[in-house]
Amino acid sequence: MTAFTIISTLYLLITILAIFTIILYGSRAAKSLSWILVIIVLPFIGVILYLIFGINRRRFKFFKLKAQVKRQLYDANYKDKSTAEKQVTFNSKKSEKLAQLIRNSSDFSARSGNKINVLQTGKEAFETIFKAFENAEHFIHLQYYIFEEGDIMDQLLTLFKKKVEEGVEIRILYDAIGSFELNRRTINKFRDIGVEIHSILPLRFGSFLFTLNYRNHRKIAIIDGNIGFTGGVNISDKYLRSISDLGIWDDTHLFIEGPAVDCLHRIFIKDYYFASNEHLLLTKKYLPAIEPAGDIFLQIVSSGPDSRHPTIMQQYITMINLAEKSIYISNPYFIPNSAMMEALRIAALSGVQIKLLVPEKSDSWLAKYSMLSHFEELLSLGAGIYLQQSAFLHSKLIVMDREIASIGSGNFDHRSFEHNFETNALIYNSEVAEDICQNFEKDCDEGLALDYKTYQQRSLKRKLSEGIARFFSPLL
Repeated sequence: MTAFTIISTLYLLITILAIFTIILYGSRAAKSLSWILVIIVLPFIGVILYLIFGINRRRFKFFKLKAQVKRQLYDANYKDKSTAEKQVTFNSKKSEKLAQLIRNSSDFSARSGNKINVLQTGKEAFETIFKAFENAEHFIHLQYYIFEEGDIMDQLLTLFKKKVEEGVEIRILYDAIGSFELNRRTINKFRDIGVEIHSILPLRFGSFLFTLNYRNHRKIAIIDGNIGFTGGVNISDKYLRSISDLGIWDDTHLFIEGPAVDCLHRIFIKDYYFASNEHLLLTKKYLPAIEPAGDIFLQIVSSGPDSRHPTIMQQYITMINLAEKSIYISNPYFIPNSAMMEALRIAALSGVQIKLLVPEKSDSWLAKYSMLSHFEELLSLGAGIYLQQSAFLHSKLIVMDREIASIGSGNFDHRSFEHNFETNALIYNSEVAEDICQNFEKDCDEGLALDYKTYQQRSLKRKLSEGIARFFSPLL
């Protein structure tokens, strides 16, 4: 038997096995068909891509992550007690239904007594965050998808050296892929000044195939256990100045005071435990009793590959389904699945006003054209679609009926729904929602509004690009 025959036979067996597992364990027909095409069109490479990115580990137990099992056991042992606390009383049935979904799906109840400040730009976010760092007395806990070299990083090093000398404990988590370019020398500088810094899901031999596809996309900062930040802003200079063709990144972040900070902090503590094996954070020192700071109802939404349910997706679909007047969505990666598109169709046909704000430029050809492929249908249904041209829109927000708003890290794509660890904050307050809507509408007025008839006349090349990208969108 020749070497060619052996290799061909081995390839055929592996291909058949891969297709068999796709058919048997595939969660969605569209995604399964896309993976079968990839395997057939890209010999060997397609099978490798499927092993890394395609296996449905929630259903295929042989490939289930040990870390995923450990995280679920952690939840069983250290479950947040908010579900046992007195429930918030809502005046709105819509709010009550949404809050119940999130409570049952991710175990975090809505909390009353919060004060928030919506930070509309990177400049405003960093100024507020650094001020909170300056005032820290006990500890600072940071978790970001991207830690990038630059002026912000240098300022952190300088400030954290001062705070450690004052006796403040500082812990940092960064994602191994999102912060891939983070210099080893910089990491050592943090450690040299006394900062505990760890990578989340590091790329190591033996676990590479099972961790590469699962990233921690959260952005969380906790100061002294009673002040929190979350949203879409990473640690990078790109939010302050243009360092690429995309221009300055335009994002939305959230400053929080009050009982909801406890929920946000528990997410960090869980992730920190799995990055460092450090148990000591589950104490009153780090989880103090938090007094009310305002009158806003706030609910933290947590989702990831270890979750029992795709909570971020469920949150977005439920907000669309519950809408009676309007849905405003701002997102850089608007790649809705079939369930999301059906919810939007029903809403639009029911008379709900839909407005979508997305960036004109994108950092991914596949993501851009996959997103554009949905626009003709949405425009035909009467949705308003606007392209932000002045900056790269990176905000991840959705507002329902100008009453309930969500700000966080979750995109409208399969990666955020199924593969990434994400965090959103649900704001049950019409005044805050109204302010967000007014800023959103201002951005729409300054952006490029798409016209349905004009959009229909785009080139055949453009339509083919959209069709190809859309076919592979379930793999994103």
